Formats: sequence, C-alpha cells, structure tokens
Amino acid sequence: MALPTKEQVIEALKPVQDPEIRIGIIDLGLVYDVLLEEDTSKVTVKMTLTTPACPYGEMLVSMTHRAVEELDGVEDVEVVLVWSPPWDPNEMCSDQAKDVLGIW
Repeated sequence: MALPTKEQVIEALKPVQDPEIRIGIIDLGLVYDVLLEEDTSKVTVKMTLTTPACPYGEMLVSMTHRAVEELDGVEDVEVVLVWSPPWDPNEMCSDQAKDVLGIW
C-alpha cells in the first residue's frame, strides 16, 4: 500500500490541538515539514512547540505520532522536535489562529 501524500498527512494533523490554547498545530504553524520515505513506508514530521518549556510537549508529540500512524500505508512514524527557526506566532500562525490569539 502506498504512503499518503504530504497533503494527506497535513490534513490528518489538522485536528491535533494544543491542549492549552485549543488551536490546531497546523493553524499554529508548529509543523515545519513532513518527509515521506516510500521505500520504508516511514513518515517523519518535523515540528516545534510554542516554547521549549511547553508543559504539553510530550502530549503534542504523542498526539501527532498517533494521528500519522493511523493513516493507511504508514509503517513507521518519527516526530522530530526542532527549535530552529524559533516559533513566532506573528509569522507562522494562520489568519484564523491569529484572530483567536488576538494577533494583528
């Protein structure tokens, strides 16, 4: 079975919300990249957190992992936390998330 597309992985991640602010990780701009390895059926998600000291970091990583592993064709999932570039809500959030956060 073929791996899902990058767009399908991103779509699967849309319901994953930061538990503290109740906004999806895609709208927050926390997902930096999705890498697909067809030969090993592996999906790697590169993401960050709103802050390195985020109390929900482990939970967000787990929820991200679970959302991707449930997709057909995925045999292995890796979620990699990255800190560069640092998360900036002014630059990385969707317009909808900026509205909720009061950023304008």
